[in-house]
Amino acid sequence: MNGQSDRGDGPGGAIVAALDVEPWPAAVGLLVGLGGLLFLLEPVVGPVAVGPVRARPVALSTVALAAGFCLGAPVFLRRGRRVFGIAHGIFGVAWAGVAVGTAARSEAVVVGAVLLVVAGTGFLIARARTW
Repeated sequence: MNGQSDRGDGPGGAIVAALDVEPWPAAVGLLVGLGGLLFLLEPVVGPVAVGPVRARPVALSTVALAAGFCLGAPVFLRRGRRVFGIAHGIFGVAWAGVAVGTAARSEAVVVGAVLLVVAGTGFLIARARTW
């Protein structure tokens, strides 16, 4: 956006070029990693303020995971990695369901999201047998 490419001619560009970091897969990894970190911080950190709302880190981790997996679906699909794209889509929708169901206090939505995780896992196991 600033006229510099992300392949070595901007600040930190040499590192990006050396590591061959691609922005969209890196964003997916950062969001999923953030979700995992927030999950692990739950016993150590109390609720944090997000605007006017105070939320527990484990609740924020579901949002980060949902965002990361939902972003991962088109990233993998555009690369021709159909199974990985479908898996990211399934688990993205499932984590979003956990977040929304918890926020809305809807047990049915949370149970549906968990069932989607089970179905998605079954799909991946069935696909793994064909590899």
